[in-house]
Amino acid sequence: MSQPVQHTWHWQFDKPVSVIWDIFADTARFNEAAGFPAHTIREEQQPDGAMRYFGSAAVNSYQLDWEEIPVNWIRYEWFTHERRFSRGPFSLVTAEVALASVPTGCICHYTLRVQPANYLGRILLLTGFFRNTAKKFLAMAATARAYADQQAELPFDFSPPDLVPGALQRCQQLMPTLLQSPFHHGLLERLIKWILERPEVDVWTLRPKLLARYWQASEKDVIEMFLLAAKHGLLSLRWDLLCPNCRVGKVQSSSMDEIPQGAHCSSCNIDYGRNFSRNVELVFHPSKSLRPLHGGDYCLFGPMSTPHIVVQLKIDAGSSRSEQFPMPVGSYRIRTLEPGNDLFLDHTGGPPPTLAFLPDNQLGFAQQAQPVADTLTIHNQSQRDRILIIEYRAWMQEVLTAKEAITFQCFRDLFDENILRPGDHVEIDSVTLLFTDIKASTSLYERIGDAAAFALVREHFAILAGCVRHHNGTVVKTLGDAIMAAFNVPLDAVNCAIEIQAAFAGFNRSLTDHDEKVLVKLGLHTGPCIAVTLNGILDYYGKVANQTARIQTLCQGGDIVLSQDLAAEPSVATVLQRLPTEAGRSELKGISGEFDWVRLSAETLAAIATQQTQS
Repeated sequence: MSQPVQHTWHWQFDKPVSVIWDIFADTARFNEAAGFPAHTIREEQQPDGAMRYFGSAAVNSYQLDWEEIPVNWIRYEWFTHERRFSRGPFSLVTAEVALASVPTGCICHYTLRVQPANYLGRILLLTGFFRNTAKKFLAMAATARAYADQQAELPFDFSPPDLVPGALQRCQQLMPTLLQSPFHHGLLERLIKWILERPEVDVWTLRPKLLARYWQASEKDVIEMFLLAAKHGLLSLRWDLLCPNCRVGKVQSSSMDEIPQGAHCSSCNIDYGRNFSRNVELVFHPSKSLRPLHGGDYCLFGPMSTPHIVVQLKIDAGSSRSEQFPMPVGSYRIRTLEPGNDLFLDHTGGPPPTLAFLPDNQLGFAQQAQPVADTLTIHNQSQRDRILIIEYRAWMQEVLTAKEAITFQCFRDLFDENILRPGDHVEIDSVTLLFTDIKASTSLYERIGDAAAFALVREHFAILAGCVRHHNGTVVKTLGDAIMAAFNVPLDAVNCAIEIQAAFAGFNRSLTDHDEKVLVKLGLHTGPCIAVTLNGILDYYGKVANQTARIQTLCQGGDIVLSQDLAAEPSVATVLQRLPTEAGRSELKGISGEFDWVRLSAETLAAIATQQTQS
């Protein structure tokens, strides 16, 4: 058998390792820019429940087949990517990248190792394979350096994408309509440029929160602009049912009513259920009327394809492995690529934990007499190879969950048809609800007449809706002279309630002494609910919803009453501890037991409004 041939390139950058890692560890982007073909992956389950992965692609009508070996890496240190070919001129191709800090920045060591499989492979290696590769890699390194210095828009050059004829003109035709909406936020031109010009790895799955961070724009503004673009055909939206283990969307649906109750992840060999709060994600991609997406993968397991994973290491059966890993402080989940248990760790500093795969294949923490600083040690006492994964638990911060999406007023305004199937319901782990009512609203019509009372109520609805939208909530429904609103973030709901009372205080000051004043009662609570479609709207039901409706009856008018559960939320508690509050316990009509609550009085809210005006 022919021996492998390898070459190493050394590129120096005047930027820290963390910057250069994000460029070269983005293996999907690197492969696309290098001209490697997109490929399909076939998963093959093994008797022990583990998976093997097989890739297939065609290059100039030449068929390539290989086994895709999961990438090994330690973030900011190194990664190794290996492919074992069963068809093609090479039998093995391995890419290794190692980064080393130096006083002026860092050095990237890129090693490519190739083993020929046949005569054609040997001829290719003898007639300029590495010479041609060196030219390409040298150009890519130069572009990467310019990108790191903020002198290039992309880290690597790539071929312009294929567009549907007339795509740019179609976008220009849509612009006047889109600009009439308040949801464009001046971001449409940036979006159009992105979807028409970026490489496929940047548009196959568009996450508005990630793009907001890249653009340094408001998350809310980018989410609303994405929803607007999807409504008018610039983007298409889809709901991904994410595997809770590997975080990959194994089932995709174009509308909410098509999301199944659960799915099977063949990669992890597990069945899992649907949870709107955790694993149903709303993502976007360019409309097929503008840009066809060819599909396929450029890299299945690259470090930047799963940026929440900081360590992915193979440990051979019956062996131990130690690697340098300066573990940052944070909250981690430790698991395997194969089916198995997981561990959770809040790391507060010091050496990484020592880990062990026990003979029964369970993963656990192990004792080590003298842990070595910045060194991760894993013992594999089991009878099979294992791939260890350490991931940040904060990965959900970049995901627009279904729970969050349906609490945006913009979503309900634009996609009122995107609702659950009749009879279907989903459990929401936690949502914050707000109920309002006008004090003495029944007698209002008698005091000032139907027409005047209706006009006043309509104006009051406009104030409420504006405040709810401003604080990232949604008006779920109106109930006579009241509303029910929902918020994904508890503090948003409390801030909204405070703004509502300030707005009505200002509204009442603008009236004459003879005009009818509006006193609003506000009740808030947080907790689990179920979301259902009823009377054509996506609504919330359950104990928490019933309790919230009753809490607002404890209000006196101009004040806010919130549940003790909501008051205890850390972000809310931080705000309330600076304010005078009244605590109490009451029975709620139709609900057994007594209920603990906290009140912000009208006087306290007036003082808050005065301070905000003066500041």
